[in-house]
Amino acid sequence: MLDQFERFDMKASPKRPKLRLLSYLLAIGPVKKHKGIIKKINMDGIKPPYLLLANHNAFMDINVLSVATFPHPLNYVIAIDGFLNRELLLRHIGGICKRKFTNDFDLIKHLKYVIDHKRVAAIFPEARYSLCGTKAIIPSSVARLCRYLNVPVVMLKMHGHHINSPFWNLHDRGVQPIEAELYPLVTQDEIANLSLEEINQRIQDNFEYDEYSWQKERNIHVTYEGRAEGLHKVLYKCPHCGKEYRMNSKGIYLFCEECGKKWEYTELGELKAVEGETEFSHIPDWYEWERAEVRKEVDAGTYHFEGEVHIDLLPKDKFFHLGKGYLVHDMNGFKLTGEYEGEKFEVAIPPQNSYGVHIEYEYLGKYGDCVDLNVPNDTFYVYPHGRDFAVTKFSLATEELFKKYQEKHVVKKD
Repeated sequence: MLDQFERFDMKASPKRPKLRLLSYLLAIGPVKKHKGIIKKINMDGIKPPYLLLANHNAFMDINVLSVATFPHPLNYVIAIDGFLNRELLLRHIGGICKRKFTNDFDLIKHLKYVIDHKRVAAIFPEARYSLCGTKAIIPSSVARLCRYLNVPVVMLKMHGHHINSPFWNLHDRGVQPIEAELYPLVTQDEIANLSLEEINQRIQDNFEYDEYSWQKERNIHVTYEGRAEGLHKVLYKCPHCGKEYRMNSKGIYLFCEECGKKWEYTELGELKAVEGETEFSHIPDWYEWERAEVRKEVDAGTYHFEGEVHIDLLPKDKFFHLGKGYLVHDMNGFKLTGEYEGEKFEVAIPPQNSYGVHIEYEYLGKYGDCVDLNVPNDTFYVYPHGRDFAVTKFSLATEELFKKYQEKHVVKKD
């Protein structure tokens, strides 16, 4: 059945990056186009090996990462879909393949291998593009990784990439300038002397960011006439009438098809009601309200979705269509069932096994929005049918279900 498909060799050691100069030259063009400013702060004397942590908002992050670390040899973690049809190339430029939100002991070994060979090991601990330009969940295991690798930890904090090309509408909006800071987060001496709690807190604090506040502070105007299009993928619940899955967008407007409420998405990245009260002018505030609404369902034990889906499988660097299936997401986590070539299969991911889940909007122009469910050897791209769902809600619910499990089952230390 599914065993017939070839998988990635996840145990293969990371290659020493080749074509470093070419990678830099390809990256510097987009950075210059957006008048990128990269500030290196207190980086004198810091050379490989070190661990680099970076926030994640758009593909531009990879370009800035390459430029900021040049000419040092760089290996960085890339999600499996990044290897589509180009595994050999990405391995030779230093890519390390990862299935998102899975426990991966091979990855730890690979990062240690990179450090032992005196290179830069780079990861995006948010593990996905930010949905609304703010920090995603970063697990405390990142602090344990820092301690285990026992080298300096450097932070690359980038700004403007979400405003230029948000996850929900990848159109390049020509934002200038984009900015980044490269600076030590934990020194070599601190790695040994700080507690894991202190390292974790430093990581969490330094990953706080808000792209929309950054935009307003710098008075950056986005004049793109389709700037609101796709925003309803993130803001799927109307704060005026409370209806889910009836939000839509066109041009510079976001609107609810249920009650007719309409908001303008301004050039400065704010929302303004065309008539009546502006419930949320700041996009992250609307998003966090949706999270609170999902948490109410989780606390009440009523969170539930089920429905028919299309399923694609990504075992290596090529998709295979598995046909139709059925997805349930509820208080017990994800359960996906289907049948391929006459044999049934099932994927179950309970809440405690995943602190987050990766989603895509209009992925590859195939079947619409999807959620990808990762297990150690496979990645299932799951496309629900109809319109009575929001993959953003799947993401929020996965996070809140995980938190709920932690609150109930994990004993907190004094």
